[in-house]
Amino acid sequence: MLQLQALLDADLGNANRRVNAKAPLVEERLPFTLRVVSNEADLWKAVQIRHAAYSRHVPDFAATLARPEATDFEDGVAVLLAESRLDGAPLGTMRIQTNRYKPLSLEQSLTLPDWLQGRPLAEATRLGITEERVGRVVKTALFKAYFQFCAEDGVDWMVIAGRSPIDRQYERLMFKDVYPGQGFIPLRHAGNMPHRVMALQVSQVEPTWRQASHPLYDYFFRTRHVDIDASPVMARDDGRVASPWEHDAVLATQ
Repeated sequence: MLQLQALLDADLGNANRRVNAKAPLVEERLPFTLRVVSNEADLWKAVQIRHAAYSRHVPDFAATLARPEATDFEDGVAVLLAESRLDGAPLGTMRIQTNRYKPLSLEQSLTLPDWLQGRPLAEATRLGITEERVGRVVKTALFKAYFQFCAEDGVDWMVIAGRSPIDRQYERLMFKDVYPGQGFIPLRHAGNMPHRVMALQVSQVEPTWRQASHPLYDYFFRTRHVDIDASPVMARDDGRVASPWEHDAVLATQ
């Protein structure tokens, strides 16, 4: 549990150390599990933690998140849920929307630049974590799951939007502004609150973090977390990627 304690105690913005990409993999168990939601009961758990997290900071907008949203059920969308291994309580959630079937939600509010047009993208939204101390680790694990989901699903760019000061967290993960100098943009799917839109190329995370001696390099790339399973839902016989809600049906036919 040494890396877990380090994440609880470290200032990830100021950490300075060297990483060893050739170091052997280590396995670390977490006090929670993290997976893609595949049934309505688990979705309601995700909604519970989502609503509670937004209520602490933007209560008016949170009132619109008390129930599952239509986007939660769409093809190309995965809702992540972190649950306590002790009692099953929800600890964190994130929604990942790919542009496999329709444009990203943020594209309701802005036109993406040419270098993102026509590329496989995945937008992370509806991030929510517990107020408990373990919440920092849950959030880090959610971003590892986001990265793993994108890497396995053939996504080229991770796209994210953050309010101030949350956007600084994404800076520390080395996301870059989609439109440098444009500042914060009101987003329709986020209650028209101003957000900073940022992107990170999936294939460049490992080499960029290694060169920068990023404090999360070992956690993402040198640690096996068996409690994190963000595998995209398998393809159906017709070639279309099944939504999480079809997961049990797909398994039953195999």
